[in-house]
Amino acid sequence: MKGLASLGGLVYSTEHGRMCPDCRQPQAQCICKAAPVPQGDGIVRVSRETKGRGGKAVTLVKGVLLEATALAQLGKQLKAACGTGGTVKDGVIEVQGDHIERVIEALKKQGYTVKRAGG
Repeated sequence: MKGLASLGGLVYSTEHGRMCPDCRQPQAQCICKAAPVPQGDGIVRVSRETKGRGGKAVTLVKGVLLEATALAQLGKQLKAACGTGGTVKDGVIEVQGDHIERVIEALKKQGYTVKRAGG
């Protein structure tokens, strides 16, 4: 059994309630969990990748400057436009299959500056 030191310090305060173990602020005012909007050049890059996927193609959308919930919503719209599945991981939208042209058109309709990356 490790002891109280492994908890990272103050966990609960009668004055503020639960405390964040990382930034040591009250959980309502926690600053470490708030993910900042990513910075970039404003150009959305769309590419196709097969590495590590058993030879199956995946369309990748990188460089979209949105917060996590808005990015997930955009990913949902792109998956619906292509009629396939996919996911959003680490700020990258993955759409199953080779749908580069459909994704580019859908993003241009929404006003994004889009470039095709890779071959």
